[in-house]
Amino acid sequence: MYVFQCEDSIDGIFTGVYDAWASRCGHKNICLSSADNDNFTLFDEFIRVTPDFEKSRKVSRTLIRRLGVRFYETICRCAMADGSLRKLPMDKANAIYQTIVMALALPEGAKVLEYLSEPCILCIFELKRQTANEGHHLLEFLRFSELKSGILFAQIHPKNDVLPILAEHFTNRLPLENFIIYDAVHATAAVHRASKNYMIADASSLNLQLANDYSPEEETFRKLWCSFFETIAIEERQNAKLQIQNIPKRFWSDTPELSGKLT
Repeated sequence: MYVFQCEDSIDGIFTGVYDAWASRCGHKNICLSSADNDNFTLFDEFIRVTPDFEKSRKVSRTLIRRLGVRFYETICRCAMADGSLRKLPMDKANAIYQTIVMALALPEGAKVLEYLSEPCILCIFELKRQTANEGHHLLEFLRFSELKSGILFAQIHPKNDVLPILAEHFTNRLPLENFIIYDAVHATAAVHRASKNYMIADASSLNLQLANDYSPEEETFRKLWCSFFETIAIEERQNAKLQIQNIPKRFWSDTPELSGKLT
């Protein structure tokens, strides 16, 4: 078995798909792995895959042209998921590869996503749903803060790489605003300039002190909002368990009205 070890990202996995296909080793003899694993098996050949944007783009164009935008978006949502959060019959990257191979071999390949009895399709379905659910959750609770520069800034701590979902949504909702959504877990940021499209950038060197330099108006509205939140609460009807169920505690540090309850 030839095991292609790729980076756990869309570009990394798509590069792995490209290299595995180009190797002509036979699809049944190929396995992709996105896990950071040094446990090598005796009779397998392990091949390291370096992410390559051009190769990734070629795979993306092929998927869109041959299988449609919906299929492509489903694969991307799967690639954005954290595959370690649930038990799955196979590695995330291998599920993507096997699904693409199966789809391209059929006349109406996109319909392969309906074959939930196939282990690879089941993986795709579960991981896509996992990413979509967290993305939807964050769309409801993401908080922007206005900085002194006039830029709107939001920080998130997601388990899955949902930044593209949020960036696309708020680009459509706030087209005339300059905003940044910072993913502190994956050290990336979605940067949007007014009247432009967004871009995903490496944010490992982001100065968070500047991100906490709020405008005077922001400080005022934060105090008003937190005061309103506390005032409307009915002490006799407080339900801490229900509150945690609706807004998990891992989101509280990014939510002004709840961040104080973590201390």
